[in-house]
Amino acid sequence: MVQYSSERLDSVFGAISDPTRRAILQELGQHPSRVTDIAKRFPVSLNAVSKHLIVLEKAGLVTREVKGREHTCKLNLDPLTEASGWITEMTKFWSIRLDELERHILEGRNNG
Repeated sequence: MVQYSSERLDSVFGAISDPTRRAILQELGQHPSRVTDIAKRFPVSLNAVSKHLIVLEKAGLVTREVKGREHTCKLNLDPLTEASGWITEMTKFWSIRLDELERHILEGRNNG
Protein backbone atom coordinates (compact mmCIF):
# COMPACT_ATOMS: atom_id res chain seq x y z
CA MET A 1 0.00 0.00 0.00
CA VAL A 2 1.32 3.44 -0.94
CA GLN A 3 2.04 5.83 1.92
CA TYR A 4 0.15 9.10 1.61
CA SER A 5 0.87 12.28 3.52
CA SER A 6 -1.99 12.75 5.97
CA GLU A 7 -1.33 16.49 6.08
CA ARG A 8 -1.51 16.78 2.29
CA LEU A 9 -4.67 14.68 2.03
CA ASP A 10 -6.29 16.70 4.84
CA SER A 11 -5.41 19.87 2.99
CA VAL A 12 -6.81 18.65 -0.33
CA PHE A 13 -10.01 17.23 1.12
CA GLY A 14 -10.52 20.37 3.20
CA ALA A 15 -10.02 22.54 0.14
CA ILE A 16 -12.48 20.63 -2.02
CA SER A 17 -15.08 20.43 0.75
CA ASP A 18 -16.36 23.88 -0.19
CA PRO A 19 -18.67 24.19 -3.24
CA THR A 20 -17.23 27.55 -4.29
CA ARG A 21 -13.70 26.17 -4.28
CA ARG A 22 -14.83 23.15 -6.31
CA ALA A 23 -16.45 25.50 -8.82
CA ILE A 24 -13.24 27.53 -9.01
CA LEU A 25 -11.30 24.34 -9.73
CA GLN A 26 -13.77 23.46 -12.48
CA GLU A 27 -13.31 26.90 -14.01
CA LEU A 28 -9.53 26.60 -13.85
CA GLY A 29 -9.80 23.13 -15.40
CA GLN A 30 -11.01 24.86 -18.56
CA HIS A 31 -8.14 27.37 -18.72
CA PRO A 32 -5.91 29.50 -16.49
CA SER A 33 -7.63 32.70 -15.39
CA ARG A 34 -6.85 36.00 -13.76
CA VAL A 35 -8.13 36.37 -10.21
CA THR A 36 -10.38 39.26 -11.26
CA ASP A 37 -11.92 37.14 -14.04
CA ILE A 38 -12.55 34.27 -11.63
CA ALA A 39 -14.22 36.65 -9.18
CA LYS A 40 -16.59 37.93 -11.89
CA ARG A 41 -18.08 34.43 -12.23
CA PHE A 42 -19.14 34.14 -8.58
CA PRO A 43 -21.71 35.99 -6.47
CA VAL A 44 -19.12 36.78 -3.79
CA SER A 45 -16.59 39.57 -3.36
CA LEU A 46 -13.12 39.65 -4.89
CA ASN A 47 -11.78 39.36 -1.34
CA ALA A 48 -13.80 36.18 -0.74
CA VAL A 49 -12.56 34.64 -3.99
CA SER A 50 -8.99 35.56 -3.04
CA LYS A 51 -9.42 33.76 0.28
CA HIS A 52 -10.74 30.68 -1.51
CA LEU A 53 -7.77 30.78 -3.88
CA ILE A 54 -5.36 30.94 -0.94
CA VAL A 55 -6.88 27.75 0.49
CA LEU A 56 -6.56 26.07 -2.91
CA GLU A 57 -2.95 27.25 -3.24
CA LYS A 58 -2.03 25.96 0.22
CA ALA A 59 -3.44 22.57 -0.80
CA GLY A 60 -1.30 22.70 -3.95
CA LEU A 61 -4.37 22.60 -6.20
CA VAL A 62 -3.75 26.02 -7.71
CA THR A 63 -0.59 27.81 -8.75
CA ARG A 64 -0.40 31.56 -9.17
CA GLU A 65 1.76 33.51 -11.59
CA VAL A 66 2.22 37.20 -10.86
CA LYS A 67 3.07 39.63 -13.64
CA GLY A 68 2.87 43.17 -12.41
CA ARG A 69 -0.60 43.64 -11.00
CA GLU A 70 -2.06 40.63 -12.79
CA HIS A 71 -2.38 37.37 -10.89
CA THR A 72 -3.10 34.38 -13.10
CA CYS A 73 -4.12 31.08 -11.52
CA LYS A 74 -4.02 27.63 -13.02
CA LEU A 75 -5.05 24.19 -11.88
CA ASN A 76 -2.50 21.69 -10.59
CA LEU A 77 -3.94 18.17 -10.80
CA ASP A 78 -1.17 16.39 -8.88
CA PRO A 79 -2.80 16.69 -5.42
CA LEU A 80 -6.16 15.54 -6.82
CA THR A 81 -4.46 12.57 -8.47
CA GLU A 82 -2.88 11.67 -5.14
CA ALA A 83 -6.23 11.96 -3.33
CA SER A 84 -7.87 9.86 -6.04
CA GLY A 85 -5.20 7.20 -5.56
CA TRP A 86 -5.89 7.13 -1.82
CA ILE A 87 -9.63 6.78 -2.45
CA THR A 88 -9.00 3.95 -4.92
CA GLU A 89 -6.80 2.10 -2.42
CA MET A 90 -9.36 2.52 0.36
CA THR A 91 -12.14 1.31 -1.93
CA LYS A 92 -10.16 -1.84 -2.80
CA PHE A 93 -9.21 -2.41 0.86
CA TRP A 94 -12.78 -2.15 2.14
CA SER A 95 -14.21 -4.10 -0.76
CA ILE A 96 -11.93 -7.02 0.10
CA ARG A 97 -12.79 -6.74 3.80
CA LEU A 98 -16.52 -6.64 3.14
CA ASP A 99 -16.26 -9.62 0.78
CA GLU A 100 -14.45 -11.53 3.55
CA LEU A 101 -17.12 -10.56 6.08
CA GLU A 102 -19.88 -11.68 3.73
CA ARG A 103 -18.10 -15.00 3.14
CA HIS A 104 -17.69 -15.48 6.92
CA ILE A 105 -21.37 -14.75 7.56
CA LEU A 106 -22.50 -17.09 4.78
CA GLU A 107 -20.21 -19.88 6.02
CA GLY A 108 -21.63 -19.40 9.53
CA ARG A 109 -25.16 -19.77 8.20
CA ASN A 110 -24.26 -22.90 6.25
CA ASN A 111 -22.50 -24.48 9.24
CA GLY A 112 -25.14 -23.51 11.79
